[in-house]
Amino acid sequence: MKVINFSDQNSIINQYLAEMRDKDYQQNRLLFRNNIQRVGEMMAYEISKTLDYQQKTVHTPLADAEVSVPVDDVVVATIFRAGLPFHTGFLNVFDHAGNAFVSAYRKYTDEEHTQVGIHIEYLATPDLTGKTLIIADPMLATGGSMELGWEALVSKGRPKHVHVACVIATPEGVDYIKTHLPEENTTIWCAAIDPGLNEHKYIVPGFGDAGDLCYGDKL
Repeated sequence: MKVINFSDQNSIINQYLAEMRDKDYQQNRLLFRNNIQRVGEMMAYEISKTLDYQQKTVHTPLADAEVSVPVDDVVVATIFRAGLPFHTGFLNVFDHAGNAFVSAYRKYTDEEHTQVGIHIEYLATPDLTGKTLIIADPMLATGGSMELGWEALVSKGRPKHVHVACVIATPEGVDYIKTHLPEENTTIWCAAIDPGLNEHKYIVPGFGDAGDLCYGDKL
């Protein structure tokens, strides 16, 4: 399974990531959401290079032009609620893509808030059979919610390729995906891979709870 970590190379994504990590910058939710979206747009552009293409004749006002265009049937999926601005970034690039949504939320199962359970309550997706599926979720922490989201989605058809896209991941999360999603047709894309998780299963250093930073606190 191929893993692309954009923090291993110099690009503007690193600036967006630095701003999202900054606790003072995080006070402005609009700016935070915009950077999540921009990372999604740039990641989508890189993913577009992996698609299959064919020549198409386009009739311009002056003459015909031959243009190479993608032929993959793309579906962009996200996990509520933190994934919404990330999903928008991908959709800005893959504007003809189908869309899928899963509600998955983490719920602590002990009083110390060290054991986390994942709950799936909602699924809306087109048929995924033979399509290119992009699952856009900003945080790949333990990998549990990504696995359950993937299982819910592929209950509606098996895609030909799965792109797991996140802003920040952990080595644990990456290893979990490697062992729980199909090896031969899955690619993991990360803006950064951080050292690990704290006792509450949050990525460290990370940038905090992506959903709260985008949309405010929740009960």
